[in-house]
Amino acid sequence: MQTKTAMITIAGRPNVGKSTLANALVGEKIAIVSHKPQTTRNRICAVVTRGDTQFVFVDTPGFHRPRTKLGDYMVRVVKESVADVDAVILMVEPIANAGPQELELIAQLRQGNMPAILVINKVDTVEKEELLPVIASYKDLYDFAAVIPVSAKWHDGLDTLMQVCSGFAAPGPHLFPDDAVTDMPEKQVMAEIIREKLLWNLEKEIPHGTAVEITKFSERDSGVIDIDATIYCEKASHKGIIIGKNGQMLKKISTDARRDCERFMGTKVFLQTWVRVKENWRDSDFLISNFGYSE
Repeated sequence: MQTKTAMITIAGRPNVGKSTLANALVGEKIAIVSHKPQTTRNRICAVVTRGDTQFVFVDTPGFHRPRTKLGDYMVRVVKESVADVDAVILMVEPIANAGPQELELIAQLRQGNMPAILVINKVDTVEKEELLPVIASYKDLYDFAAVIPVSAKWHDGLDTLMQVCSGFAAPGPHLFPDDAVTDMPEKQVMAEIIREKLLWNLEKEIPHGTAVEITKFSERDSGVIDIDATIYCEKASHKGIIIGKNGQMLKKISTDARRDCERFMGTKVFLQTWVRVKENWRDSDFLISNFGYSE
């Protein structure tokens, strides 16, 4: 059997639904999601193997105007990820005009002459006739291989998307084992799950200034996994908010995270968390790299 592969980057502005789409295509939660922008910080490969074809969908951070060195890194990740792949999915919302982020991403596509699919997400939030001006507004900006309306949340339109993506598959060996769903080590998945719970449970800017480091990840003979995690924040006042009154907020974050860790690992997890302050870590090249945000 001749195998084929297709590497396809998912790009778009923050909160457009890229990680939700990656999870829906895999059929398992491998990328964290939240209602806050800049949830995704690194490129994450979502691996889908169907018959002789393996699709590697590269989920990327939201394309935005950076304000920190971490933001600079995230924007670099997006720019590098829309080059040297078989195709790019440009994901947009059903709004009838392209914003500055979309225009800059389209300029990147034009520069590399990249094959691209326009995916209009969140179509469950509008009437069908409202999609026509959206399609028209993008049609003149780039020669898209296809325009596909989807609802990543409700898994609508995904079969059509996979069908179009299969047209970009080229003969070659599979890049990952056929049962793989992501390229992320389990340790990194656990750190991301904890960070997701910080995003969901904390308000305003606080969760954006957090990073998670897994300092222990070991399996007992019984199959139970022990995880020690340190949550870093940028201010002493933020540390107090993360811990909460009588430790209640940290307990809730840890309990929510443990449940998802157990679901992903398929076994019991014993999770311990600590909170430490690292001021302005988002502007420290050393700390950015130390927390796993490196080229």
